Amino acid sequence: MSRFVVTGANGLVGRRACAQLAARGHAVVGLGRGPRRVAGAFEYEALDLTQERDVAPVLTRLAPEVVLHCASMTEVDACEKAPEAAYAANVTATAAVARWTREAGAHLVHVSTDYVFDGDAGPYAEDAVPNPRGVYAVTKHMGEQAARVLSPGCAIARTAVVYGWPPVEGRLNFGAWLVKTLSSGQPVKLFEDQVVSPSFSDNVAAMLVELGERRLGGTWNTCGGTVLDRVAFGRALCDVFGFDAGLVVPTRMADLKLSAPRPLKSGLVTDKAREQLSEKPLALAESLRRFHASWLEARAGEAG
Repeated sequence: MSRFVVTGANGLVGRRACAQLAARGHAVVGLGRGPRRVAGAFEYEALDLTQERDVAPVLTRLAPEVVLHCASMTEVDACEKAPEAAYAANVTATAAVARWTREAGAHLVHVSTDYVFDGDAGPYAEDAVPNPRGVYAVTKHMGEQAARVLSPGCAIARTAVVYGWPPVEGRLNFGAWLVKTLSSGQPVKLFEDQVVSPSFSDNVAAMLVELGERRLGGTWNTCGGTVLDRVAFGRALCDVFGFDAGLVVPTRMADLKLSAPRPLKSGLVTDKAREQLSEKPLALAESLRRFHASWLEARAGEAG
């Protein structure tokens, strides 16, 4: 068993990675934005990763053999409006973590995104050439470069449109927002012209854990195994959850006049992960089945 640190432990993927690592017998400490309980198992430590001087002392004290770096500023429009904050969270923090892992001889798994691509010719394999557009995309690409330069041998794990239940406090992920809105009988506007790789959070976390356990390096697409547009995803979710698919209203991205650019023809090719990982990218049907089961379990717990 190994010693792990998971950054962003209060996030959707980070908290699931913590829970899975603990269940597998590893010693794990989560780092997050506040002392809240992770997966009901332990308290994570508060650490602002953008304060570079604070990162190395904490990691040195914890002495992990592997760091899963899940922390990130992921709200695309917020990044566009606050570029310095986005740079600090996605570049400065990543550089600080990567630098420590190199100096300590620890393995780094850095979580990135399909947004490093422009969305003109997806889905994208690991060796496709990035062309980020917008502050979020550019800073995530810069974070990848910082990880590669400062922590040679690290793994870059790209994911996309991560969803899961329960959602993180204070912020609904795409899937959770759909469930909450549709279950109340309200319509949802979804992009018919954006193609993505929706990713179930538990599956993403399992692939990250494997990359860490096996000390694998290089670039990996750790996302859902089905590429489709958001309207098709919404209708598939309705089928599984028993919601009215007529509530899904197709719209086009240009109609919403969003602050930040988003890739249209995106999605990630998962052949490498399917062939080389024990934890395979899940197809859409299985992802939604597990998502539905976790939603039902949470509802039963609330009722009980």
